[in-house]
Amino acid sequence: MNDHFTLALYENVCRSLFEKHKLLFSLVLTTKILFGAQALDPVEWRYFLAGPSGAINVVKNPTNWLGDLEWAETYKQLYGMSQLPALKGFAESFIKHEKEWQKLFDSTAPETEPLPGGWDDKLDYFQKMIALKALRPDKVPLAVQHYVTLKIGKQFIEPPTFSLAKSYKDSSVTVPLIFVLSPGSDPVADFLRFAEEMNMAKKFDAISLGRG
Repeated sequence: MNDHFTLALYENVCRSLFEKHKLLFSLVLTTKILFGAQALDPVEWRYFLAGPSGAINVVKNPTNWLGDLEWAETYKQLYGMSQLPALKGFAESFIKHEKEWQKLFDSTAPETEPLPGGWDDKLDYFQKMIALKALRPDKVPLAVQHYVTLKIGKQFIEPPTFSLAKSYKDSSVTVPLIFVLSPGSDPVADFLRFAEEMNMAKKFDAISLGRG
């Protein structure tokens, strides 16, 4: 029953979200479930969202594959991560194994690469996402997809296509359907087609409100 209503909630909320926001909702849904089961550390979650805070003395760049500006930002992340109990000593380990980390940095799919320095066996996947965010933030969305799939199922990263018929069944005289449109979208043709299929082509009135 929990699985059924969770999926129903996901599908219904996705109807009112833009595509770029649906994965974010999937992540929030996943973390809420994990928090309820006490299976996610709130401190790690807060760090994943906000990153490091306060002034940090950046050590000399030990790499030849990160520019000094990139290293400064990366080290701030590494230092901040090292303050988390599960990631204690991460910054020092990174410096020691920096050549191995270059492979992950250069990878086309770093979200699937094992972490060097023995960290791959020490961390769960959410903690690995914190490490990935420090080096390859561009790949965090793909890692989030994998995380959601791992925790609650692949169906929660595959938003349903919009169905006017399904939405109509959930509506009533006191629960209207409201279309929030983005530039270039026009549901009128689909609506007219649906009205004909339901033998209601003569039972609606159209009012043009005009631009603005």
